[in-house]
Amino acid sequence: MATLSLAAILADNARRRPDKTALVQGDQRFTFGELWDQVRARAGALVDTYGVRPGDRVALMAPNTVDFPRAYYAILAAGGVVVPVHLLLSADEAAHVLRDSGVDLLLCHPGQAAVGSAAAEAAGARVATLGEDGELDAAAAGATPLDVYAARGPEDAAVIFYTSGTTGVPKGAVLSHLNLVMNATVDAFDAHEYCPDDIVLGALPFFHAFGQTASLNAVWRAGKTLVLLPRFDAARAIDLMVREGVTVFHGVPTMYVHLLAAARDAAELPRLRVAVSGGASLPLAVLEAFEATFGARIHEGYGLSETSPVAAVNQPWYGIKAGTVGHPIWGVDVEIARAEVDERVELLPAGELGEIVVRGHNVFTEYLGRPEATAQALVDGWFRTGDLGTKDADGYISIVDRKKDVIIRGGFNVYPREVEEVLMRHPAVAHVAVIGLPDPVHGEEVCAVVVPKEGESADPDAVIAWSREHLAKHKYPRRVEITGELPLGPSMKVLKRELRDAYRSA
Repeated sequence: MATLSLAAILADNARRRPDKTALVQGDQRFTFGELWDQVRARAGALVDTYGVRPGDRVALMAPNTVDFPRAYYAILAAGGVVVPVHLLLSADEAAHVLRDSGVDLLLCHPGQAAVGSAAAEAAGARVATLGEDGELDAAAAGATPLDVYAARGPEDAAVIFYTSGTTGVPKGAVLSHLNLVMNATVDAFDAHEYCPDDIVLGALPFFHAFGQTASLNAVWRAGKTLVLLPRFDAARAIDLMVREGVTVFHGVPTMYVHLLAAARDAAELPRLRVAVSGGASLPLAVLEAFEATFGARIHEGYGLSETSPVAAVNQPWYGIKAGTVGHPIWGVDVEIARAEVDERVELLPAGELGEIVVRGHNVFTEYLGRPEATAQALVDGWFRTGDLGTKDADGYISIVDRKKDVIIRGGFNVYPREVEEVLMRHPAVAHVAVIGLPDPVHGEEVCAVVVPKEGESADPDAVIAWSREHLAKHKYPRRVEITGELPLGPSMKVLKRELRDAYRSA
C-alpha cells in the first residue's frame, strides 16, 4: 500500500538539515532537528496519554507561536487529522466545529483557554493545554517519543478546514495528505523561484489554509527559516522583518494596506525579495504603492480552502501581470465555466466572464458529512468555486468577484471589486468595501464603506461626486459611509455580510 504523510515535511528536514534554524519566535530559535524531537515526544504523548489513533480527529486552537507547529505536526505524526479552530470564533461557533468534526480532543493554547474550554464542554470533548506549563508538554516529558510517524494513505484525511460560513453554517472541507503535500511542494519548488536561504515572515494565521500552506508547510518543504509574528501589527511586522532579515512576506490585502500606512513612520524598511498576496483581490493602487515603497514585486495568487488552497499565482516562468492572479500552478487546471448552469460544467472561451472552476491534485475530498453540498460543488470532475472571473488569450486569470457579492442595480450587474479598484485611487481613501443594499426603485443600490487615510477627511458627498467622474452611471455609489475600520474575519478578510447587516437598516 502506498503511504504519504504531511508529517514527512518536518521529518525530512530533520534528516537533511538538522542544524539549520527552522523557526524563530522572539529570542527563541529552534533547529529542524530540535523541533522534530519535540514533535515526536508530543506525538508519543498523544498516543500513550490521550489515546489518539490513526484517523482520529484532533482540534487545534492556537496562535502563531511555536506551540502551533509542534502540536500540528504531532497530531499528523500520530496519524491524526488536524481540525484547526479559528481564534476569533465565539464559544458557540467553536463548539459547532468540534461537534461537526466529531473530535474528542482539543489542543488549546492558554490564551484561548476560556473559549476553548467552554466550546469543548458544550461539545463533550476533552481539552489539553499547550505551552511549557501545559498538559501536553507535561505528558510529553514522560512519554516515549515515536520513532517514525504513523503511516497514512495519500487519500486519507490530513486536515479539515471549516469554511467561513458566509452563506450558511460552516462546512468542513476535508483535505488529504496528497492534497496538502502536493500543494506545499509545488508552492515551494515550482510556483516561485526557489531560494533556500530565504527567511519568511509567518504573519498569516496558521489556522487558515493560506497561512498553513504558504507560510508553514511550503516554507519548511523548501527548508527555509520561518519567523513568527503571533499577532499582526504592521509597525511590529516592519521592525521584526528588519531585525531578522526577512526576505519573503505573505499577506492578505488588508495587511498590505496597514504596512503602507506604517511605512511612513518606519526608520528602516525590510529588504524583501518577494511578496505574495492572496485571500482576496488586491487593489492595483495598493500593489503599485507597496512595490514603490518596499521595492519588492508582489505575486498575487488565488485559492480557497477547498483547493489546499493555492490554485493559481503569478509565476516567474510566465511573467507577472498586475491585476491578475497569474496562471494555474503545476498539475492544476483553472478554467472559466458558464455560471448560469449548475448541473454540468460548460467551459467558456478566452475573454468571457463566468464561474472559476478548478481540477487537480489540490481539490478537496468532500464536505464532511454533507454529500449534497459536495455534489453541488464537485461537478464533472471540477470544483465550482463560486467566484466570477475571466481568462485572457495568454492564460492569465482575473478575479471579478464572488457570485453572491454581485450587485444588480436596475437590471445591470455591478461588480464591487471594480468599484473598489477605482475608489482606492481617491487621495483620501485608505480602504474601502463596496456592498449592495436593498433599494425600492433599483432593487439594489451601490454603497461604499470607506476608511479614510490617517490625517485625511473623506466627505461622503465629495467621494460620491469624485466617483461619478470615474465610474459609469450605474456603477458609482449613491451612498458612502465613513468608518474607522472594516470588520475583519479570522483570516483578515473583510466581512461584507456584517457590513450589509449593519447598513441595511441604517
